[in-house]
Amino acid sequence: MSLRLCLLACLVAAACATKDELKPSNWLSVTELENVPSLNDITFERLENMPLQKGAKLMEKLYHISSIKQDLTPNFVPSASNIPVWIVKSNGDRVEAKLNNYVEKATAQPGFGEDEVTIVMTGLPQNTPTTQKAIRKLEQAYMQRYNVQNQQKNSRQQNNKDYVSTSSEETSEEWKSAKTTAGNLIIIDLGSTFTSFKRYALLDVAGTGAMIGHTLVDLTNKGVPREIIHLVGQGIAAHVAGAAGQEFTLHTGNKLRRITGLDPSKMIGQARDQLVGLSRGNADFVDAIHTSSLAMGTPTRCGDVDFYPNGVSQAVPGAQNVIEAAVRATRYFAETVRPGGERNFPAVVANSLKQYKEKNGYGQRAYMGINANYDLQGDYILEVNEKSPFGKRASAEKQNNYHHSHPRN
Repeated sequence: MSLRLCLLACLVAAACATKDELKPSNWLSVTELENVPSLNDITFERLENMPLQKGAKLMEKLYHISSIKQDLTPNFVPSASNIPVWIVKSNGDRVEAKLNNYVEKATAQPGFGEDEVTIVMTGLPQNTPTTQKAIRKLEQAYMQRYNVQNQQKNSRQQNNKDYVSTSSEETSEEWKSAKTTAGNLIIIDLGSTFTSFKRYALLDVAGTGAMIGHTLVDLTNKGVPREIIHLVGQGIAAHVAGAAGQEFTLHTGNKLRRITGLDPSKMIGQARDQLVGLSRGNADFVDAIHTSSLAMGTPTRCGDVDFYPNGVSQAVPGAQNVIEAAVRATRYFAETVRPGGERNFPAVVANSLKQYKEKNGYGQRAYMGINANYDLQGDYILEVNEKSPFGKRASAEKQNNYHHSHPRN
């Protein structure tokens, strides 16, 4: 009898222990909560100087804590007159404008809107070398795509006569035989309005997106076909791009042709009564590149097709902090925009990096970046290099296995 009582006592104790382990206080202790800094104390510089894992854990905690009660109301909407916009001409010169007048200035440029129009929205302040370089690379890549004959002159003389090449992307010879496309580039520097991390965290995505969406309506009303507009959003601006696409559809009954999200971010400030964020349906085709899914970025599917370089993780190879990890998506996309680099990032359908490696890179294939096929659906995994050039081109044998799409459940 005593043995039975002993066994019963052990079972009861084990059951109680299991119940205790499931208490939220065991997932995040009071001490850990107290050690989470205030939004006022977090800066982008601090995140960039923080070790990768520490920064990633901080971003995860902030996101999950904010999701519990959703008391952090997104209340920051920058004034249209305070958002800088650059209309980049084919020779690399910039026409400066603001969000409230860029449509008028852009449509006044000779030939504007006759070819594709790419509108890039920054999602981080351009106040560190890492973030500055990412946008500069993207701008240079588009200038090469749209004006290949003057690419060397533009890339070296733009803003700096003593410009020195900083990666092999710029010295590649493949652009000389590549097919190029004419077009127009506009950069909406939303990131410059994030003068504090708090503003970034509490950005009203829906309100800001609606404001930008109205400018897109104006753009099409002035004769720019919606079918040639490609909206590209970086980080939190990826969600703003999605909201802008929704607003455009609301007012026109039509969709933009394409929206691309470059490491869509976690949204710390969340409205209780709104479904906000980049998602398929915001445009005819929505694609997303996730490079810091478990840090500043989100692992959540955002598009018709989602690409996860090196799988769902805190960062991609070579990134030393959460800021660098987040802007790697911009660097990857820029590499595909450069003439000759369109197929630098072959990816295959997989649900994890482990599954990708087990397949040895074989499977239903797609190309991440500017040349992503509009009929793609699903989640794709690929491996990348630590340094530029980041893309790992597949062998000719594997390239022949290219497949159109993979339906998502």
